[in-house]
This record gives sequence, C-alpha cells and structure tokens, in this order.
Amino acid sequence: MDILLSHGYFLPEDPHELKIMKPYPPLGLLYLSSYLKQKSFAVEIFDGTFQTQAQFAHVLSTKAPKLVGLYTNLMTKFNVLEMIRQAKAQHCIVIVGGPDPPYYAEAYLNFGADVVVMGEGEQTLEELIPILSQEKFAQLGAIAGIVFKDEHGQVQRTPARPLLPNLDVLPMPDRAAIDLKKYVETWRRHHGKGAISLITSRGCPYSCTWCSHSVFGKTLRKRNAKLVVDEVEMIRAEYQPDMLWYADDVFNINHKWLFDYAAELKRRNIQIPFECICRADRMNEDIIRTLKGMHCFRVWLGSESGSQRLLDLMKRGVKAEQVQAMTRLAKRYGIETGMFLMWGFEDENEDDVAQTVEHVKKANPDLVLTTVSYPIKGTEYYRRMAEQNLIVSKGEWTSMNDRDYRLAGRHSKRYYDFVNRWMYNELALQRLHESGNGAWLQRARKKINAQLGKLGMRWTAKEKEA
Repeated sequence: MDILLSHGYFLPEDPHELKIMKPYPPLGLLYLSSYLKQKSFAVEIFDGTFQTQAQFAHVLSTKAPKLVGLYTNLMTKFNVLEMIRQAKAQHCIVIVGGPDPPYYAEAYLNFGADVVVMGEGEQTLEELIPILSQEKFAQLGAIAGIVFKDEHGQVQRTPARPLLPNLDVLPMPDRAAIDLKKYVETWRRHHGKGAISLITSRGCPYSCTWCSHSVFGKTLRKRNAKLVVDEVEMIRAEYQPDMLWYADDVFNINHKWLFDYAAELKRRNIQIPFECICRADRMNEDIIRTLKGMHCFRVWLGSESGSQRLLDLMKRGVKAEQVQAMTRLAKRYGIETGMFLMWGFEDENEDDVAQTVEHVKKANPDLVLTTVSYPIKGTEYYRRMAEQNLIVSKGEWTSMNDRDYRLAGRHSKRYYDFVNRWMYNELALQRLHESGNGAWLQRARKKINAQLGKLGMRWTAKEKEA
C-alpha cells in the first residue's frame, strides 16, 4: 500500500447525524483514489462513515501504512485530530487536506501532521507520495501547493498549485473502493429513497463574502456533459438509486452546458429524480422547464436574507425579488423548493429580520433551513470582522472550530431561536392563507406562536453572545 486515505465522519459516534441519517460518500477521496490508481499507486480507503475511530486505529496497527492522507472540514476536525494522533502513534507520515487545513496549516503541523495540502489534491499527492515514501524530505520544497516544516522546524509554504484546467482528465470517482450500496440502503431505509451524489463541476465564480473557496477556487470548470451522463448510466446500472444529489456549489451557472446535459439525458432515456442547488439570478422559465424535464424534484436556493442591504453587503449578486419570483415559478412547475437563510450577518438589525420574514412569505418555499452566520477563516467576512476586533474565541484551537467563533455585540442564540419561531409561524400562516385550508383554531395557534416569537425577540434583545 502506498497510501491510506480516510476522513473524519463517523456516523455511529455522532448523535446528531444519527438522527438525520443522510450520509453521502466522500467524493473527494474517491476522486483522489481513482486518480492515484490510474497513476499506478496502491491506494486503500478507510471509509469511516459506518465505522468507529477504534476500527481506524485497528487498521493502522494491522496494515501499518507508511503514508496516511486525511480529509478534514470544520465539522470533522476534532475526529481528524484524534486520527492524526493515532497515526503518529503508529509512526505514519500524515498528510492533511480539505477546506479547513489551508488557513490553519501551522496549527495542523504543530499538532502532528507532516504536510498540509492546499487546494486540489490529485496532482499534489502524485508528486508527494514518492518523495515521502522514500523520506526525501529535502525535496518537499519543489512541490507546489503544500505547507510543511523544514529540518529546522520552520514552516515552509510553496507556491500555489494551479487548478486543474480540464476535469475530463480525471477518471470517475472510485466508488468500488467503498461499500456504496450501504449508503443507498441507509437512505432507502430511513427516507424511502436511496440516494447517490455526484458532481458536474468544480469551483464557484461568485464572491459571497462568507463563503470559502479554499479547495476548488473561484474558477468554474465543468465536466463534459456526455461524460457526466456516462457516470450516471454507470451509477444506475451498479447501484439503482431512487434519486441523485448534484453536489455542485451551483448547478445552473452555465446554461448551454445544462441544455446539452438535459438533451443527452433525454437521448439515453435516463429519468432519475434529483435535487440540486441553484442561483435565482441564473434561473428563468427555460431553465426551470429544463430542470423539470430532467426530473428535478427539488431545487435549493441560497437566499440568505430578504434584506437587499444585507445581500449587497454579502456580495451575493442577487435581488430578493429574483429569489421570490424563481421560487414561485419553480413551484408552479411542480418542483419542490428549499431556501437557505442566514441570521446575524454583520450589522443585521430588526428591520432586516422583518424584511426577511416578509421575503419568505412572498416566496413561500416548501422548506427553509436557517443558520446563524459564522466567520470562516480566509473569507472576506472573517477578515472584516477581525479588522473590527469583533471575533471572540472562547477556547484553544484544538477544542473549537470556526462555527464556535462568537461576534462581539451580536444577539444571543436565544434571540435567533425566537426569530426562527416568528419566521416559521408566519410562513405557516401564509401557506394556510394561500391554500384556503386550516381551521380557525389552527390559524390562531400559528398567529399566537408568531407573536410569541416577536415578543421573545424583544425579551432577549439585550442578550449578547459575546
């Protein structure tokens, strides 16, 4: 074995994820595996999704890999730190990559990692594996896109590696390396539909201030539409999923590509329902009609706020009215709509919140997911908050991630719980009004709960998170 690849998502050890039961396979690692195998490397994957950290430790002790590559994001960071500790205890050379390490590279190195990969990992690992396997550490400086410590213990950063210009040179993800059918069966058992994920692109060209581009960058690169359909055909034949999840940052940016892809799916008579994330400013009736014809059953829109002032501050490049119109239009075509909202962004005030509640009512999406904004290191949002000395860290790096940052002067979690109570009940009232359904008692309860949400906001308005 030249390298053991793994990640830090352990479903059996995560009470929150056990309630949700919507696991997706580690596509990034599967791409690395297929690419490296194509280059004649011996690769194994420890897929921890349905296993435990104790089982990972057992694999380390029994297989004794010299190189271990770990993918990490801010949600899996704590597990990955433990995996680094376990790997170093077995004298492995540890490589870490993914969206979290680039802006905390020195911290990961200090904890025990030997090399941090910045950005896409395929070509970097192709060059790293021979050097690390032969312990030619003096040659690390010649590899683009990494951070490491030299023989004097000094942190060295090599120049950034250019993004892969042509994704079609990559083989399909190495789904055969893991028990993918278990993912499909888990989805089917808990949600009635077996799901599989895939991507048609890398990179996002937009500049939303809160969004990290640390792995795939800001350059949109699309795969050849026919090659993606080849992959879908293979997925259908091998795994028989009931639905697909297109895990692209934004699915509908390139209209010509989307029309070509839809035509190829139709030509091959592929009709697998799917969901995806789209931007409202890149939607119109032709796009929505095309998505419907492709059997899209749900589209998620990154709305974030109904306050145009905040949307402009976020550099979202979209109008609230566009989100409302495209949500309504998608629903008219029978596509379920989901909306993402973000509370507490920068200097959000009660008027911004009220505009967002009205925005949600006007759009009337089928699903709404909310979060309280958090500054991810490396983003413009983080930089602006740091420049104003508003970021409060209440712990050591090893015991917190970016979601644990607090912003001085911002409302408390209880306040935003009441905001959600107001918004969700106002939306429920809107649905009852539009459908003409609901007894007076049901409407009265929703109205009372909405008012209690507003009252709760006033009761907790002076509570601050930091």
